[in-house]
Formats: sequence, C-alpha cells, structure tokens
Amino acid sequence: MRVATRGSALARWQAERVLALLGGDGELVVVMTSGDQQSDVPLHTIGGTGVFVKEVQEAVLDGRADVAVHSAKDLPADTPEGLVLAAFPERGDPRDALVGAALDALPSGAVVATGSVRRRAQLAARRFDLGFAELRGNMQTRLGKAADFDAIVVAAAALDRLGLADRIASRLSFADMLPQVGQGALAVECRTDDEVTRARLAEIDDADVRDAVTAERSFLGRLGSGCSLPVAAHARTVPGGDGAGPEHRGRAVAIEGLVASYDGARVSRTAMTASEPTQAGELLADALQQTFGDQQAFGDQQTFGGVT
Repeated sequence: MRVATRGSALARWQAERVLALLGGDGELVVVMTSGDQQSDVPLHTIGGTGVFVKEVQEAVLDGRADVAVHSAKDLPADTPEGLVLAAFPERGDPRDALVGAALDALPSGAVVATGSVRRRAQLAARRFDLGFAELRGNMQTRLGKAADFDAIVVAAAALDRLGLADRIASRLSFADMLPQVGQGALAVECRTDDEVTRARLAEIDDADVRDAVTAERSFLGRLGSGCSLPVAAHARTVPGGDGAGPEHRGRAVAIEGLVASYDGARVSRTAMTASEPTQAGELLADALQQTFGDQQAFGDQQTFGGVT
C-alpha cells in the first residue's frame, strides 16, 4: 500500500502508524504541501484549514498513492469528490499543551507564541493580560523557538507521538481551551471507487472516534466557509440514543463547542447531545450562530493580538 503523507517527522509517524495497524506492508509517498512551502506566513493569511492536505489528496486522486494519512484537524469540512474518509483509526490526547510554563504560572504581560487564532482567542479570554506572537513551522522548529517566549502552545498528541511529552509544562483542560475540530485524531482517505482499499481500511476504523470526529466536522461544515472567526469543538460518545442505524444504537454523541471574537472579548460556548453524530454537530452550530450573532461586530483578524 502506498501512503501519501507530508514530510514532517510527525506526519511520517502518523503514516507509519497507519501502515503498522494495517500489517506493516507498504511505502510512503512524501508530498510537499502549500502550507509547508509557506512556513513563514501566518496560517490565517494563507487559508488556514486545508493548506496541509490538498496536495496529499491529489497524490491519491492521480494514482501516485493508494491512501492519504492526515491529522484530522487539518481537513476542511468538505471531502473532495472522488475521495472518502475510510478510517479514523485512533485518537490521541485532543487537548492543547503549553511548553515553557503552565498557564497559571505565566506572569502578567507574558508573551505566548502560537499561529492559531483559536488558541489566542481562548487564552485571551482566560488571561486578558497576556501578549501573543506568531509561531509557525514543524514541531522541531516550534520547540526550538520556545525559549524566545514565555510559553508556546502546541497539540498534546503531537508531543506524545514524537516522544516529547516531557516538554509539556501543562495540558490545558477543556474548561480553559477547547481543541480544534478533529485534534488528536488520524484520518485516512482513499479513492471512492477503490473497494479493496476501503474494505481494508474499514478493519482499522474506530467507531467511537469516527462518530466524535464526524460530529465535530459537521459542526464546522454547518458554520460554512464564510465563518472565519475562531471556533473550537470536542465530541465524545456517551451511552444512550437509538441512533440512525445499527452502528449508532446504544450510544449518543455529546459535543461542546464555541465561537469567539479574535480578541477573546466575546465567547459563546454551549453543548449538545444527539443520537446521530451529524445532527449533534449541526445543532451545536445552529445554537452558537444564534447566540454569537454577526461576525463583523467582533474584531479584525489582521490586527488580532498585535500581530499584522
């Protein structure tokens, strides 16, 4: 099996992990994405979600690879025609983590580096006295810059998978910071008409992870491409519910999410539970759109946190 992946150490780990789950027989097809090529440009100025996956997906569509392995958080809400998300094999710790100092240990005026407006908005809501700086690059690059700031924010699962958990000063609770949609989960795509590969990937699919990530992605999809504000969500399966089919019977999906202004001054946060994952995400999005209101009233993305 030929597995398309980005070339970073974390991306390779993820691709090799999927190959191991499939029995270890395969090869990596390393692809350079537009997000990798513009590593010095803030993510929100080059499109954010999707900049790390398009070229990897194209490698599957044009036949250079059989499957693509992604961090689920990098995927846009819509899957390209011709591809299917055939497996969500596992999910690591979905939380965000601070490297350098724990949140409550940061002094007033401390500078926290992150390229994510979602992380900045939630930290600003929690600690209005913090300052922020831009941070891009692969995990090794970001860790190498950690000493230049009071703290940096990264995905806990990334450090766990790279054997760098000892660098974590604290894992942020969901009360302090909700994660990006799909954070910590692996997503495996293949061509829609490749029945053999789809059947093979189905064997490593985790139903609970699929339901949780599906709910989060439906939340993102319901908000639509016009929503550029910081958003976050985390879902999990819980007992109950009759579901839309046998695969959901006996469990429901609980999801919590938020929409925030860029400066963290306005945050709308709520939770929903439904027996079907897509319904749970859509109900959450509808509720937050009603409570948050007009996007244009809540800050300027280009000057958020003092970073142009």
